[in-house]
Amino acid sequence: MPSHTPSLAPTTVVGAHNYPADLVAAIVRATEAAASACLPLVGSGDKSGADELAVAAMRDALGRAPFAGTVVIGEGEKDEAPMLANGERLGTGTGPACDVAVDPLDGTRLAAENLPGAVAVIALAPRGTMFDPRDVFYMQKLISSAAGIGVLDVGASAAENAARLARALAKPIDELVVGVLDKPRHASVVAELRGVGVRVHLVGEGDVSIAIAAATPGSGIDAVMGVGGTPEGIIAACAVRSLGGFMQGRMAPQTNSQRDAAVAAGHDLDRVFTLNELVASDRLLFVSTPVT
Repeated sequence: MPSHTPSLAPTTVVGAHNYPADLVAAIVRATEAAASACLPLVGSGDKSGADELAVAAMRDALGRAPFAGTVVIGEGEKDEAPMLANGERLGTGTGPACDVAVDPLDGTRLAAENLPGAVAVIALAPRGTMFDPRDVFYMQKLISSAAGIGVLDVGASAAENAARLARALAKPIDELVVGVLDKPRHASVVAELRGVGVRVHLVGEGDVSIAIAAATPGSGIDAVMGVGGTPEGIIAACAVRSLGGFMQGRMAPQTNSQRDAAVAAGHDLDRVFTLNELVASDRLLFVSTPVT
C-alpha cells in the first residue's frame, strides 16, 4: 500500500450483544476489509474504482461469515454501480438467519475526492424484519435523537419541525443545526430553514454518516431533513433504532417513471413509515468503518 494512503479510523459497533461474538467479529472484518480495500483510491477521483474494490472485499469477507444472510438492502441499482444485489445470499449458511443491509462505500464521491464522511457499513436484523423498498430509490427522511419522538412529523413543514425540535431540546432556534444533502431539490428546504434562523449543515453525500450524527445527542447535528437514497435510508434506520433515536420516512420518487414504477410495485406514496416499520426488530447489529 502506498505510504501516502490514509489509515482507517476506529470502527463503530452498535448492538454487539444481539449476536454471537464470532458473527460480530466477522461483520467487523467485512466493513474493515471494504474500507481498507478502497483506501489506495482515496483522493484519486475514481469513485467507481473505489466502489468496486470495496464491494469485492466486502462480498469475500461476508461469504465466510457464520450466518445465513440475505441482502435486503443492497447498493448499485439506483446508480448502476457495482453492488451486492438484493436477494443475494451471504455467509456459510450456519448461524442466525438475517436480513442484511450493506453499503460497501457510502459516499463514493467523498472517497474519490478525499472528503470527510465516506464509510463502509453493514446492518443485520432477524430475517423478515427489514422493510424492502424495491422499485423506489429515493425517500424523504426526518431524523433526530430521541428528543424528536412524539414531536416531529415528516408531514409537517421543515420550519415547523425545526421549531418543534428547538422547543424539545430547550434551545434557541438559531442554535439548531439541521443536516441537508446539498442537492438542487433541497433549495426550498434550505431557504425555509434559514428563513427561521436555523443553521443548515450542507453535505454533498453521506446519508448514513449524517443520520448517525443526527441520532446521537451532542454530535453537533440536531436533525436531518430532506430526500436521500432509500437503500441508505433503511441502513440509517438500523443505526438510528440501535442508537435510540427518531426517524420517519416517506417514499419520494423523483421522476414520473420512478413514480409509475413505485405505484406499479404496490407502494403507497403517501404512507409515512415509522422507525419500527422501517426495521421491525430491536435485535440489530450496526457496524460502520470510516474511510475518510
